[in-house]
Amino acid sequence: MAASSTFLGLRTHSQKVCSLYKKALRNLEAFYDDRIVYRYNAVLLRDRFNKHAKEPDMRKAVALLKAGEEELFLQQHPLPKKFSLSPGGVAYERVVTPPDWVLDYWHPLEKAEYPEYFKKREQRKKEYIAMWEKEFGKADPKDSHH
Repeated sequence: MAASSTFLGLRTHSQKVCSLYKKALRNLEAFYDDRIVYRYNAVLLRDRFNKHAKEPDMRKAVALLKAGEEELFLQQHPLPKKFSLSPGGVAYERVVTPPDWVLDYWHPLEKAEYPEYFKKREQRKKEYIAMWEKEFGKADPKDSHH
C-alpha cells in the first residue's frame, strides 16, 4: 500500500472489512470474560464474515459493510475494554516528558554532575542558534520583551 494513502485516510474496501472484523472481535472480548465462550462467538463471527468474503457485486459488498457497521454500533458494549496505553486507557498520556528548556534552570551544582552532557548540549545550542540565524537572520533587539 502506498504511504500517501495511509496519511490521507483512504482505505480500500478490504481494509474497511478487516477493521470492522477487528472491532467486532474486540466488542466480543468486552462481553465475554470466559475464553471458551468468547472463542465460540468469535468462530461464529468469522463464519459470518467468510460467507460474504467472495461477494462479486461491489454494491452489495458495500451495503453489507454498512449494515455490519450499524449492527456493531447498535450492539457495542457500554464499557468497552481499552488497552491501558491507548487513547481512553487508564495510563494514556500519563508520562509527561519535560521540555528541554527545563535543563537551563538546573543549578550549576546539578549540571556539574553531568559535565560531558551539558558541554555537548551547550555546543548544540550554539550550533542551533547559528543555523537559525543563517536561515532566518538575527533577532531584532526591539522585538525582545525583556
